[in-house]
Amino acid sequence: MPVHTFLLERVSTPIGRMLVLTDAQDHLRAVDWEDYESRMHLLLQRQYGRGAVQLQSAAQPSQASRALQAYFDGDVDAISALPVAFGGTPFQQQVWHALRGIDGGCTISYGTLAARIARPTAVRAVGLANGANPVGIVIPCHRVIGANAALTGYGGGLARKRWLLAHEAGWRSAQPSAAAVRALSTSG
Repeated sequence: MPVHTFLLERVSTPIGRMLVLTDAQDHLRAVDWEDYESRMHLLLQRQYGRGAVQLQSAAQPSQASRALQAYFDGDVDAISALPVAFGGTPFQQQVWHALRGIDGGCTISYGTLAARIARPTAVRAVGLANGANPVGIVIPCHRVIGANAALTGYGGGLARKRWLLAHEAGWRSAQPSAAAVRALSTSG
């Protein structure tokens, strides 16, 4: 079994210290909260196997940690193009890919997410894949809510989920509307 070496950074955010793991190619491998570090190690073990991941302190800030800092500073789009790499089953990867298609400041239900991947009866499986997401925020599992619009579980706790959604909603409301952008581009 190959051993993967990932670089670990501890990044301060308004809602707690975040753990950011990248590989030698600067691909994001995991994001979690310092107070949930044991959960992150469990997810890594499930993806790569027991003893297959070695962590090393990063010597300098990664592209991922800089983009996440920009996200927390108010540029929600800063994380949208970050390169990520992860294990997981083909179904989990399908769900995680679909999560990246949820725009910042928007939410969808688990049922809608299941329908987006053409598996409308797999709502519970989608929820499990969502909960196994190793790259939170960048793969925005926090944007998935219950069918009744209730906030449901989040690996970093519901208080963080509320904060992230409010942060993104504030950013979204500050963005110019499509009509305003069209008006600006045709004037002058």
